[in-house]
Amino acid sequence: MPYQKVNDLTIHYEIEGDGPPLVLLHGMGNNSRSWRKQIETLCHYFTVVAWDAPGYGKSSDPQKPLTEFTDFAKVLRAFLDKLNLHDIYLLGHSMGAATALEFYDFYPDFIKALILADATRGAAACDHEENEKKLKVRLDSIKNLPPNKLAKERVKKLLSPHASDEVRKLAESIMSEARPAGYCSVAYSLYNANQMSLYPMVNIPTLIMCGELDDVTPVSESKIIHSHIQKSEFVTIPNAGHLCYLEDPNIFNYHVINFLCKIEQSKRILERK
Repeated sequence: MPYQKVNDLTIHYEIEGDGPPLVLLHGMGNNSRSWRKQIETLCHYFTVVAWDAPGYGKSSDPQKPLTEFTDFAKVLRAFLDKLNLHDIYLLGHSMGAATALEFYDFYPDFIKALILADATRGAAACDHEENEKKLKVRLDSIKNLPPNKLAKERVKKLLSPHASDEVRKLAESIMSEARPAGYCSVAYSLYNANQMSLYPMVNIPTLIMCGELDDVTPVSESKIIHSHIQKSEFVTIPNAGHLCYLEDPNIFNYHVINFLCKIEQSKRILERK
C-alpha cells in the first residue's frame, strides 16, 4: 500500500503497470478501491495510478475542508510531482472530472488527454435555490446518517436497475467508508463549482463518457460539456447509471483503451517523421 506525504496530507494510492501514465480520479463518496476493474485491465497498456483524494479511503483528512476543486487540483499536482509523473492521461469520474478540468486549467502542459466520465457542472447545472438545497442535503446526510444507511441511500441513485447484486454490494461497501472531512469538502466544492468558462479553453483530445441511465449527471449534461469542448468525443455506456465504470467495466475500459491508444499511435507516427 504506497503512500506519499503531500504537504500536511498523507495520500494513499494504487499503482500498477508499465507504460504512459494514466491517472484515475474517483468521485464523491468513492475511493481508489472502486477502480479495481480498470486497474486490472488498463495496467497492460499504461502505468495506472489511482489515488484516494484527501479525506477519502486511506488518505488522511485535510485539516480544514477543501472548498474548491482548485484545492484538489493543487494537491494532485504536488502528489504527481512526488511520483515524478508528467505528460499524463487524466481520467476523472464525477467530482474527479471536475478536479481534472481544474487541473488542466492550472497545468495545461501537464496533460496529453482528458477523459471526463459522468461529469458534473456543479452550480452551473441548477439555480441558486436548488444549489443551496443540494449543499444542505449533502452536509446533513454525512453528519446525521450512519455510514451504512448513507451508502444504501446514495447507491440507489448511483446505479441503474440493471446493476448486479455484486456491483451493488461493492458500491455500498465503498460508499460506507466515506468520512465527513472528504464528503463535506466535495459538497462545498460542488456548491462553488461553475466551470462553464473552462470547457472552451480545453485544447487537447478529450473523451466524454456517461452512463446511458445516469440520473445524477444525465446524458444531457455530458452533451452540454461535449458541445463546449472543441476536440471532444462523446460516448454513452448502455444500460448503466452514474457509476458506469463499475456497472460495465468491459465497455468502459474498451472506450478508454480505444481513445488513448489512437493518441499513442498518432504520437508514434509523428515521432517517426
